[in-house]
Amino acid sequence: MYPDTTPQTAATGAGLSEVQAEAEARRIIADAYQPTAYRDDTPIPAHGTTPPVPQPGRPPMSQGATDASVLMLAGGATTAMVGGTAAVLMYVSQFADPVVCGLVFGAPTALVLAIARLAKRAKHDPDIHHHYQGPVYQDRRTVHSRTAGVWAKTHNHQ
Repeated sequence: MYPDTTPQTAATGAGLSEVQAEAEARRIIADAYQPTAYRDDTPIPAHGTTPPVPQPGRPPMSQGATDASVLMLAGGATTAMVGGTAAVLMYVSQFADPVVCGLVFGAPTALVLAIARLAKRAKHDPDIHHHYQGPVYQDRRTVHSRTAGVWAKTHNHQ
């Protein structure tokens, strides 16, 4: 009813021996599993003549601007959540005092801001390590300059 399509009969029907048929089968399978794309992982040089290409998403900006925008987005989301919670609480209770709700929901925000200011002041200066070969002289004096007057007279103080 159906023709016999086992590998042996297909190989012998095409004029191939079993060894040749096996090799052909392995070649076909290997070709089927070849990658269709290649990724070059060699590092790209840090500088060159090609200008940077803007990527999709947020537009390119400095690290400080990126940090500030993330802070503003987080602050806006937090404000919306706190205000929404207060509004839902006042609506559900039907007799909640808005001043009390403002104090209750505003206190954590004030506490977080106070802790953030303390944390900003508590940062330590980074340790600076220099490695030199040969004789080195380091002058760590600080010079304060002040220029005043119609005819500029500069005073340098160490």
